[in-house]
Amino acid sequence: MNAIESFGVDKQYEGHIALHPIDMEIPEGSVFGLLGPNGAGKTTLLRIINQIISPDHGSVNFYGQKIRSSDSHQIGYLPEERGLYKKMKVGEQSMYFAQLKGLSRHEARKRLHWWFKKWGLETWWDKKVEELSKGMAQKIQFITTVLHEPKLLVFDEPFSGLDPINAALIRDEMLRIKKEGSTILLSTHRMESVEELCSHMALLNNGEKILDGSVNEIRESHRNGNFRLSYRSKNPITLSLPGEVIISQNITDFNKGICIAELQSTKLNSSEIISALAPQVDTIRFEEIIPSMNDIFIKSVKK
Repeated sequence: MNAIESFGVDKQYEGHIALHPIDMEIPEGSVFGLLGPNGAGKTTLLRIINQIISPDHGSVNFYGQKIRSSDSHQIGYLPEERGLYKKMKVGEQSMYFAQLKGLSRHEARKRLHWWFKKWGLETWWDKKVEELSKGMAQKIQFITTVLHEPKLLVFDEPFSGLDPINAALIRDEMLRIKKEGSTILLSTHRMESVEELCSHMALLNNGEKILDGSVNEIRESHRNGNFRLSYRSKNPITLSLPGEVIISQNITDFNKGICIAELQSTKLNSSEIISALAPQVDTIRFEEIIPSMNDIFIKSVKK
């Protein structure tokens, strides 16, 4: 089953097309990356899924049924524009958000104390939000987003403003939550996060979906026959290779006596190239260079 399905969802603001008709499927239990440059339509789509705004046309299904207002208790949303009230106390505000999502006061307090203890935030319960650092405020908002244990979690740039330690903390919690059965929709500009976390993705540009599917399948489909060869030699060797193989670079690390050559082949596979190289060099490593999500993002958007 899919957690979310959109059918021909579009949106226009005063003559500006923010989102062309989008068909999209987010598999249940996946971490789904929603990618795109600024102004691509990501936030508009996230707001439609969260029922903050309505599409002009089309519809959204939530776990096989047309989405309803009551489904909001099964969705957790962390928007890019953070929304804590600066003059309220941290604990008071956290309790307020938890009860908005349907938790009783007793259950909300119990779960919040568990999270605050886990992340060493107990001393901040009675302090005002304005006393929090940006990273601390982000952690509080993450807690209030996941506290009611929703079926779907929507994160819009969750790592923005976080140092590497806290970014890793949030990432590990997302993986744990996913392992426990929740579906995660992640909008981010950090392509390394997509490769670490996401099993599926969609790429938007100028309000249109230009790419979607399994992350592994997308990377495989963008293979371009590039290989990297590392071999022992004090000087680059003139490699004798079939005409289908082009040597784009051949350099030496003089300190280690290692040469690195980059090859490109449109026809031969790795085993055929290795067979041609074997009599010529003492190979240390031979690998195919699979394009990164960052490379695919830039190439697809420019195209």
